[in-house]
Amino acid sequence: MATKLNVRINRKRPESMTRQIREQLDTLIEAGTLAAGTLLPSERELANTLKVARNVVRGAYEQLMDAGKLRSEGRRGRSVGGGGTRKSSGGTKKSSGGTKKSGGKATKSSKARKK
Repeated sequence: MATKLNVRINRKRPESMTRQIREQLDTLIEAGTLAAGTLLPSERELANTLKVARNVVRGAYEQLMDAGKLRSEGRRGRSVGGGGTRKSSGGTKKSSGGTKKSGGKATKSSKARKK
């Protein structure tokens, strides 16, 4: 079951709501309040609790995932990651052979169209 979060939004602050959520979650993770493996509420659940659009929560979650603070557990949702340095090596996965294959297919189809 997802953890109940103590996150607050102040609409009068100049920072975006996405940033406010991200910074508060980051603080909870860094302080150890949210331990590694802890499931977070779904985007919809947290958005309803905070009375914000779901995209606001999605943006905060995605930024934390990019920073390596959160990880996706598939249908289970998102959980706190084990460490921030692990995701930095994930950038090397982008250079896979899959893009070369799709490039070759595009070339073949473009040749067929030229005829």
